[in-house]
Amino acid sequence: MADTPAGPWAQYARYNRLANQTLYAACAGLSGAEYRRDLGAFFGSVHGTLNHLLLGDRIWMARFEGGSHVSTGLGATQFEEFDALRAERERLDRHIEQFFANLPEGFEHGSVRYVNNSGFDTEDPWSVILPHFFNHQTHHRAQVHTLLSQLGYKPPVLDLHRVLRPDPT
Repeated sequence: MADTPAGPWAQYARYNRLANQTLYAACAGLSGAEYRRDLGAFFGSVHGTLNHLLLGDRIWMARFEGGSHVSTGLGATQFEEFDALRAERERLDRHIEQFFANLPEGFEHGSVRYVNNSGFDTEDPWSVILPHFFNHQTHHRAQVHTLLSQLGYKPPVLDLHRVLRPDPT
């Protein structure tokens, strides 16, 4: 783990990027019908869930960087086409990783004030929001993992310790 204030957050950001790469590689083999098939998940399909996860990360990163994000429904489609969604996911994941690799000293001891998607003005400590940010990503990747199983595909291994393990070759 890095010996910086970012510490575990930089590690989680790296895991997020690598886990998303792995998951998107698995999803790339789906047919269009499979990708969009409503299987009863929170956001219906693989397509809906991946779009929600990107939207959530965009919203939180805007807040982390002192801005805001236009309020949308949390099921709003960010990208209709898989390739465009994947490209934006890769771009955002690099940005997330860079952000968490360069946190200022004491960052995690403050709080963030924001207006949520329901219009509620609130303030939460970083000690709650940073774990939520990474847990939210894991939660929805797990849903896609299950959807892949329901579609008859072998889902990829996404365990943190396996994804972060250096390649033995």
